[in-house]
Amino acid sequence: MQALILEQQDGKTLASVQPVEESRLPEGEVTVDIDWSSLNYKDALAITGKGKIIRNFPMVPGIDFAGRVHTSEDPRFHPGQQVLLTGWGVGENHWGGLATQARVKGDWLVPMPKGMDGRKAMIVGTAGFTAMLCVMALEDAGIRPESGDIVVTGASGGVGSTAVTLLHKLGYQVAAVSGRESTHDYLRQLGANRILSRDEFAETRPLEKQVWAGAVDTVGDKVLAKILAQMNYGGCVAACGLAGGFALPTTVMPFILRNVRLQGVDSVMTPAARRHEAWERLVRDLPESFYTQSATEINLSQAPEYASKIMDNQFHGRALVKIA
Repeated sequence: MQALILEQQDGKTLASVQPVEESRLPEGEVTVDIDWSSLNYKDALAITGKGKIIRNFPMVPGIDFAGRVHTSEDPRFHPGQQVLLTGWGVGENHWGGLATQARVKGDWLVPMPKGMDGRKAMIVGTAGFTAMLCVMALEDAGIRPESGDIVVTGASGGVGSTAVTLLHKLGYQVAAVSGRESTHDYLRQLGANRILSRDEFAETRPLEKQVWAGAVDTVGDKVLAKILAQMNYGGCVAACGLAGGFALPTTVMPFILRNVRLQGVDSVMTPAARRHEAWERLVRDLPESFYTQSATEINLSQAPEYASKIMDNQFHGRALVKIA
């Protein structure tokens, strides 16, 4: 098998595609022949070494993949069956999807939903799956299209772009926040009704004029604080990322005086039932155009190059990695 191997030398992370004996794969009930993976922000942090994602080396990154069951000791899965995986620490502390094979626990796998294939599943990937969970969180909080406008931060990234697309398809009015003017046409194509500069979210007061019924935030820190200050009474923010930092420089005022809900969204340990529901929703709610608008297809050897582009904010949409 071939794998992108991360190794550490003199405190630096080195990434290279290498042949690997199948016997080196970690323990698990199911071995999968991988057809597709993707590059997420977390993968970029791991591959470039700019984030403390990997604790044990060598490691195969790739927090998601789609492929066919090669062998299985789990009765729920059989050879040749199409499956996908996101989360569960794969690509962080368990060898991941940027390889021609992976061995994982059966509990971590999702049978490929009807109407989805491996390529589409990895255009969606962890980012799109997380975006769907955020939209579901807003719905659970009672936020409907008639409730008012929704703001999406980090809108040109994987989570943000999928969230914009989903919300538009479901009938919401969407404002997209982006730090790059070059992404504006792309965001309008996805369904953004208006586009705001990230610079507008640099400073805030504890409470501001009510603007948003809901929000999907992938940035955190001052951007999240600004959004909270601008939430409508009874609004909800689905927070799933911290690209801008993990601090939250705000007060309790939005939560107490405006009954605002800050809903954290985690995709790594999502229970199986919620996973299946989210993937079924993605099949139904993502328009076919999304798969052509948002994906850039690369091969395994290009992963380090594109990881650097993601970290340098020189890439938007989804990086789809063709493995087989």
